[in-house]
Amino acid sequence: MTDVLAHSDLAHLRHDADWWRQAAVYQVYPRSFADANGDGLGDLRGIRSRVPHLRRLGIDAVWLSPFYPSALADGGYDVDDYRDVDPRLGTLDDFDDLVNALHGAGIRVIIDIVPNHTSNRHEWFREALASPKGSRARNRYIFRDGLGDDGASPPADWTSAFGGPAWEPVGDGQWYLHYFATEQPDLNWDDREVRDDFLTTLRFWADRGVDGFRIDVAHGLAKLLGDELPDQATLDALPRDGGHPLWDRDEVHEIYAEWRAVFNEYSPPRTAVAEAWVDPSRRPRYASIDGLGQAFNFDLLEAPFDAAAFRRIVDANLALAAESGSSTTWVLSNHDVVRHATRYGLPEPAEPGERHGAAWLLSGGTQPVLDRERGLRRARAATLFMLGLPGSAYLYQGEELGLHEVGDIPADERQDPSFFRNPGVDIGRDGCRVPLPWTSTGASFGFGHGGAHLPQPAWFGDVAVDVQDRDHDSTLSLYRRALSVRDELRGPEVLEWVPSAEADVVRFRRPGGWEVAMNFGTAPAALPPGEVLVASGPLADGRLPGETAVWLRV
Repeated sequence: MTDVLAHSDLAHLRHDADWWRQAAVYQVYPRSFADANGDGLGDLRGIRSRVPHLRRLGIDAVWLSPFYPSALADGGYDVDDYRDVDPRLGTLDDFDDLVNALHGAGIRVIIDIVPNHTSNRHEWFREALASPKGSRARNRYIFRDGLGDDGASPPADWTSAFGGPAWEPVGDGQWYLHYFATEQPDLNWDDREVRDDFLTTLRFWADRGVDGFRIDVAHGLAKLLGDELPDQATLDALPRDGGHPLWDRDEVHEIYAEWRAVFNEYSPPRTAVAEAWVDPSRRPRYASIDGLGQAFNFDLLEAPFDAAAFRRIVDANLALAAESGSSTTWVLSNHDVVRHATRYGLPEPAEPGERHGAAWLLSGGTQPVLDRERGLRRARAATLFMLGLPGSAYLYQGEELGLHEVGDIPADERQDPSFFRNPGVDIGRDGCRVPLPWTSTGASFGFGHGGAHLPQPAWFGDVAVDVQDRDHDSTLSLYRRALSVRDELRGPEVLEWVPSAEADVVRFRRPGGWEVAMNFGTAPAALPPGEVLVASGPLADGRLPGETAVWLRV
């Protein structure tokens, strides 16, 4: 790390309060990024060893998925202790060293906060299980008496997001709510102690130099559960307009107003971004200046590869950002979805609401047939389009290598609880969490000097960092060029659509005299006039090939 710190340009680390508005943020899934001690699990020292890669990539911030002590019932989102590091991943000293290294390289640090639930190994939950009904300890969670004379039936027939019942008995006639895995009991945010403890957690990490927070399940904290609970069918039919018992209640913003007061104690203020799966019309409240300040939109991530759909999404989200006073966020891949290089190489889902790539995963990555080349070509174009938009761009580790989803992980090596709780229905998210390939050879392709906690396919060797580093036309080289040019051209958060004679071509102009053009079709189109700054694929004969994007100085 000496070379990074010795040559770091600390001026690159923006000190203004608005650094996040058009930041390029790179999501690191710590257990799958880099392994320094060879135990097969990524760790903080491993991430620190790869700071030169992140610096050269040209990102503004790293978002660290959970690194807290955890039994990994849900990939680290089952947190045992919010103010410590999992011993398998390192120590608090290692965390401090990582923050210093990233800051020294001009990179901000965002961490995951998981406030909807703890793990069942958290000291509070252990205390709750050892305490009687109605106790102070149980009030921190959501306990209810079971139905029937002996409480042997759950309080309601609710289904967990990971499959199976959402209520778990504790043996004394009471049950606790876990909307996700059994090992993730939901917290009771009406309890003042819960609220105060999270304020302490936010200050704990902000005091250690953390620049911002990504809030998991931000729309789920406030709940209103009366004595009579609705059944699942009724619950599903209720509108999510601020009064739903579980989701997106108006009261949740009282919590985030307190968090904002904490963020504003620091200079510059700490930032936050909400993972809030809500109706778009309700997203601005999460992104308001009095709340978290920014909220994810996953619309491009869920959109078909279609010119009209992309343009419609851009207009809608820029309008929402203007309403909140925030900047919008753009995402194509993350730790919960099939990588976009694979989605774009598969047919669109046949049924409305079907997750793109779900059927392919259930087949073991065989059906329908994946067009890997086309998927990568489209992914490169979509990424260039996204990076040209005003707002923040969130990138997921490995997408700079053009990684495809790993679809053929054996059942006995899978880890995601979705797979075990929904056999034959949900294969889980392990395929996008496979440890990264850094070198073309080695036991784990340079991930560590031992194995890897999820199996890596042989084709990882062909797309490893050391292979792409030598190739000017590689996806890694494309990301580096695009992020470098983006940093130079960054200006006001507006765009102007440029008319196109071809329906499959979308063009927009940004302040400073540059233009983005993308051909969503398959036939070549006219290349707009201007100096080519970056292109997602080769250009020839003054034409813009199909499924290709370009940036031009005009």
